[in-house]
Amino acid sequence: MTTLFIADLHLEAAHPARTVLLLEFLRQQARSAEALYILGDLFEAWIGDDDDADPGRTVATALRALREYGVPVFFLHGNRDFLLGDRFASAAGVQLLPESVIINLAGEPVLLLHGDTLCTDDRDYQAFRAQVRTPAWQAQLLALPLTQRRILAAQLRESSRQATGQKAADIMDVNPTEVERVMRWHGVSRLIHGHTHRPAIHDWSLDGQPARRAVLGDWREDQGSVLCCDESDWRLEPLARSRG
Repeated sequence: MTTLFIADLHLEAAHPARTVLLLEFLRQQARSAEALYILGDLFEAWIGDDDDADPGRTVATALRALREYGVPVFFLHGNRDFLLGDRFASAAGVQLLPESVIINLAGEPVLLLHGDTLCTDDRDYQAFRAQVRTPAWQAQLLALPLTQRRILAAQLRESSRQATGQKAADIMDVNPTEVERVMRWHGVSRLIHGHTHRPAIHDWSLDGQPARRAVLGDWREDQGSVLCCDESDWRLEPLARSRG
């Protein structure tokens, strides 16, 4: 059977077509999978499990339905939804994973990451990431009223968009040396991640052995991306909304 991987959907109320595309995917292709892995940034912003606004509620219901159909769903946090916690996971029937995890895929160990930790040339982002991942920062944010958190999240998104527009493209991509260092550290020759929005499957030689890195694509209004992995190969496949 096929194992499916998706990331970087960036779901939000302002772009409902992405949610519709995900719901179709969960009702159709995902039901024939052995498992579904979501490698972060499922949502554009996640300000706490106590926020029951859509698309969070709708997505949780759809993921729960897939799990009840018999397909296990795993979630690894991204840089947009790192506050997603046990309450949402329980409602959605998904299993939360650590920020780096090795799974057995067709008999081979494969490292899963969101991918932002590989972008070491973006030093400003890495400093910001280190700050917001501390328990103290997260506890302080989650203690704020929902209304205030929504305002803060909007401000952070706008700051992120402005900063991204001012950075060179290569700074926001993964650092190849860091990729190889991380793979050596974990003792793997296979890696799957998202974050960079540069879908591709890269094959090269790592320490004289074949290595492979799959980068998941981001989702847009009428276009999604899924990595399909089985015993024969890895394939990046586009998704499109049905017109029926």
